[in-house]
Amino acid sequence: MSLKRASVLIIIILFIDQISKLYIKTHFQLHESVEVFSWFKIYFVENDGMAWGTKLSDIIPFINDSVAKLSLTTFRIIAIFGVGYWLVNSIKKQQSKILLLALVFVFAGALGNIIDSVFYGVSFNDSFGQVASFLPKEGGYENFLYGNVVDMLYFPLWQGNLPEWVPFLGGRNFIFFEPVFNVADVVIAVGFGILLFFNKKAFPKN
Repeated sequence: MSLKRASVLIIIILFIDQISKLYIKTHFQLHESVEVFSWFKIYFVENDGMAWGTKLSDIIPFINDSVAKLSLTTFRIIAIFGVGYWLVNSIKKQQSKILLLALVFVFAGALGNIIDSVFYGVSFNDSFGQVASFLPKEGGYENFLYGNVVDMLYFPLWQGNLPEWVPFLGGRNFIFFEPVFNVADVVIAVGFGILLFFNKKAFPKN
């Protein structure tokens, strides 16, 4: 894979990711949903933390939410430079196509979510009880670097009460699969999945 082909693939992924987020942000109110199938819904939520909505301040309780958000965004930006360097260096060395494809997916997905974190706070007003506007006159809902990631893909494949004998969750109402995610998250997961399941091809001994 050449750098040009990798760049084109990254741009295509970013385009699909950002178009889907812009559409949801400018057509849905927060927590509004549309049922596509019984097991798939478009459900608009915003994530101001890490995966599964976890905040850095939940893990490190002595820092406030503002510092935690800025630290998380800064870490994401530093990390994307690291992945980008790895990708470019791997292309120059003509390493495994499997590795290059995985790195392209991880880089594009991570960059897609970074765009939300960096720019969406100043580009949109909030979505509480209203459909957000792009570049509103009154300004955005947050400062630069403090934006929330837009999620919308929801697959509640099964919902019901678990048997009492199930450890920890017995007797409770349970939804599988409960997390709400976006195109960028899917692409990142695919990239990591490639590295995990095709590890030997991605990192041949020779």
